[in-house]
Amino acid sequence: MSTGLLNPTVAAKAATVTKSATAALTKTAFAGTVLTKAVVAKAAVAVLAATTAATTAVGSNPVMNLGLFVGFVAITLFIVHRVSSGNTTTSGYYAAGGQFTGGQNGIALSGDFLSAASFLGIAGGIAVHGYDGFVYSVGWVVAWLVGLLLIAEMLRNTGRFTMGDVLAFRMRQRPVRIAAATSTLLISYVYLLAQIAGAGGLVSLLLNITSKLGQSIAIAVAGALMILYVLIGGMKGTTWVQIIKATLLLLCMALITVFLLGSFGFNFSAILSQATQHNSLGKAILSPGTLYGKNELDFVSLALALVLGICSLPHVLMRFYTVPNARHVRRSLVWAIWSMVGFYLCTLVVGYSATALVGADAIVHAPGGENSAAPLLAYAIGGSVLLGLVSAVAFATILAVVAGLTLTASVSFAHDVYASILKRGIAEPRKEVRVARLTAVTMGLLAIFGGILVNGRNVAFLVALALALAASANLSTLLYSLFWKRFNTPGALASIYSGLGSCMVLIIFSPVVSGASTSIFPNEDFHWFPLSNPGIVSIPLSFVCGWVATMLGSRREDPAKQTEMEVRALTGIGSGLPS
Repeated sequence: MSTGLLNPTVAAKAATVTKSATAALTKTAFAGTVLTKAVVAKAAVAVLAATTAATTAVGSNPVMNLGLFVGFVAITLFIVHRVSSGNTTTSGYYAAGGQFTGGQNGIALSGDFLSAASFLGIAGGIAVHGYDGFVYSVGWVVAWLVGLLLIAEMLRNTGRFTMGDVLAFRMRQRPVRIAAATSTLLISYVYLLAQIAGAGGLVSLLLNITSKLGQSIAIAVAGALMILYVLIGGMKGTTWVQIIKATLLLLCMALITVFLLGSFGFNFSAILSQATQHNSLGKAILSPGTLYGKNELDFVSLALALVLGICSLPHVLMRFYTVPNARHVRRSLVWAIWSMVGFYLCTLVVGYSATALVGADAIVHAPGGENSAAPLLAYAIGGSVLLGLVSAVAFATILAVVAGLTLTASVSFAHDVYASILKRGIAEPRKEVRVARLTAVTMGLLAIFGGILVNGRNVAFLVALALALAASANLSTLLYSLFWKRFNTPGALASIYSGLGSCMVLIIFSPVVSGASTSIFPNEDFHWFPLSNPGIVSIPLSFVCGWVATMLGSRREDPAKQTEMEVRALTGIGSGLPS
């Protein structure tokens, strides 16, 4: 089952034959073995592929899919509007007034992170590359321990809304906040590209859109909805959308996983065996090396970006401020970690099942490429109804994440640049919120343009680049600020700008942008950096530059401020937060 549009006559015949074959096999299934449901899906796909020599489209029902999609958007927009009425204060718009519990915020945090990269990219990576596609999810789960043990509690005690609050606490406000805002805006934008690209691929599959122009329009619609969520909801509305989305996503993945395992007699080895028969790599998909084995250094660089980048992401850091105190921050991360462990175990089953029942070749050539694995699997086992439901959940996933990212970028600019620098800390709350909303519109429009440019790339890989940027620019600066008393303004600026600059330069001149068939510009070749992920160079460089600039810098920060920050970070005393 490949991509493209069927000739109407061929499509009708294919649909009739497929329906007859599926019906006959289904009748047998009630009296047959535990594997018959898998055979039904496989036979349906095989008959449809055999009916035409040309490429074929997913036999989805665009009208039904569009109805499900519009219905979900309408319901969530209504919820966002209800919970966010009167959202005019900075605390309410930026951090939901710190009203969420640890459990609620943990589910929202998992919803904020279980994005298109997780649902679509990881499943697609496993379906096409096997074991190596699962590497992303392992790194992402382990990464949350960095936040739990080193960053989350101290960050919550020290800041109010953004990472810039922490970095500028005992340093010169203007240059440090500008640097923090620059980092936040750039990282959020790269992360947004991944989500918007995933949204375009998903809607294209959902509505059978195969032309580049049609997919570009789909991306634009997704971006417009993203802007609408942020303008209406703020942090409170966005958080509730993420809670709803995370619950639906986890439930959907769990039910599909149980069904798939049951179809194969609860024998995961049977899934793996059938997967090797429908992937050109064969048994190699069960072992490392299909994607990263050719360059071990690139794999190490990717692992560093995954493990060190998660809790350096601006939209993750900002979520620590939506709970009342540090205790609830710890609970948030525990809830988030266990939610993600369960989810990624499900993607292992879904990814290999997609190969077994759909085939790696059909997935690669579908609209959206690797990102289409989960929707194609849903169609194979449940037809148009399940495809519509899974696609609606996936689109909800993307909308919630991009709303959170856009909100983070807009808050950083409004709070760190407009209020703290341009207005010197005396901005009127309503005007500050208005600036945040205008920034959200601007970021959304830029994300739409960039999403069209990177359409077709694996969204999990694009997220890995955002993680490399976050780990390079933010991690060293945050750790130095929280744990090193001597750290000063020159060190902070050196850490952020050296990490951002080196990472961006290496990405631009890497195979990600040019020089390979999978590059953003496949017909050009101006790359000289051999690795696809620059983390192994840019992350250590930011630590080194921060240390050197601090040691060489003559300026020493206010000792009283240093002491106050240390007490607040460790105990919460003086932060004004409830104990």
